[in-house]
Amino acid sequence: MNKRFTFGAFLLCLSVVLMFGTVGAQNQRTGTSAAPELLIPVGGRDFAMGGSSLALSSGVEAIHWNPAGIGRMKGSAEAMFSTMTYLHIADIQVSYGAAAATFGSFGTVGLSIKSLDFGDIPLTTVDDPENRSGATYSPTYVTIGLTYGRQITDAASVGVTAKLINETIARVSQSGVAFDIGLQYQGLLDVPGLQLGLAVKNIGPEMTFEGSGLLRTATSSDGNRPEQRYASVAAGFELPSMIDIGLSYAGKVEDDMMYSVSGSYTNNNLYVDEYRIGAEYGIVISDLTLCARGGYSFVPQVTESTDRIFGATLGAGLNYKGAGTDITLDFGYRKVKLFGYDTVLSLKVGF
Repeated sequence: MNKRFTFGAFLLCLSVVLMFGTVGAQNQRTGTSAAPELLIPVGGRDFAMGGSSLALSSGVEAIHWNPAGIGRMKGSAEAMFSTMTYLHIADIQVSYGAAAATFGSFGTVGLSIKSLDFGDIPLTTVDDPENRSGATYSPTYVTIGLTYGRQITDAASVGVTAKLINETIARVSQSGVAFDIGLQYQGLLDVPGLQLGLAVKNIGPEMTFEGSGLLRTATSSDGNRPEQRYASVAAGFELPSMIDIGLSYAGKVEDDMMYSVSGSYTNNNLYVDEYRIGAEYGIVISDLTLCARGGYSFVPQVTESTDRIFGATLGAGLNYKGAGTDITLDFGYRKVKLFGYDTVLSLKVGF
């Protein structure tokens, strides 16, 4: 029965991939999505591998990359905090926190929250384009997620995340919901270490800004009415839906040396397709594991090098396994054209 369920889940994910892949190919409207913060990566390990490890990612860190990975959490509970300097020159800080616990045969439940800090931005208006008043505003972008994952067989795990999105900019705001669905399969084609990952992410209705900031003073051309305040109706925008398909292979050189290589394909409904590769090499020294990582993304449809903003990723990790405690510190770096670089530092604790 478990094998039939796994095969059925695989066919369902593959059907969704094919369905949305066809739609996505017809709607490559770059830069027009709502809630682009959903695409900002978290977690030092997967970030350093270029985002290619959706078949490999596990535990609480997998919530962003592939929710099925939470079903493969090794301990009974995990918590992670990640901080990111995003587009360094723009000085945007991304904070992310998540926690998950396993409830026996029921599965694993996780809660996550991501927030963006843009700092204080000078407020300019038609009457004060130079910001002589010194007034500022600070946008608030927050995403809260609830994730459920379960390992349904020794080889397969599935997961789903429901996300509540809120964006507030001065006197306007918008809210929405989005869903992620994922599947991971280990031992693909009966090859130990070969893993498959599928994820359909950011599926949900359009988002539209509302609020007093959209009020305008005008005189109606219909009827004999005095000048009064009218609300402008903002256009709705689609979420940045995407489909990820990935393969990973993990093996050992010796008992104290391990490695993994990963590759993935991403179909975006509002951007061109991406191909990602990544690798990790680790050395075990007693209770410590030291890891070095690297990754790169290819965007074949973007032919001009000046249009490829993000460069290669690099990173390192340190894991300590003590009595009943697993502590991991990961760092990731990515060169960003025109904006300097991105850095991610994450701390994960398992019990």
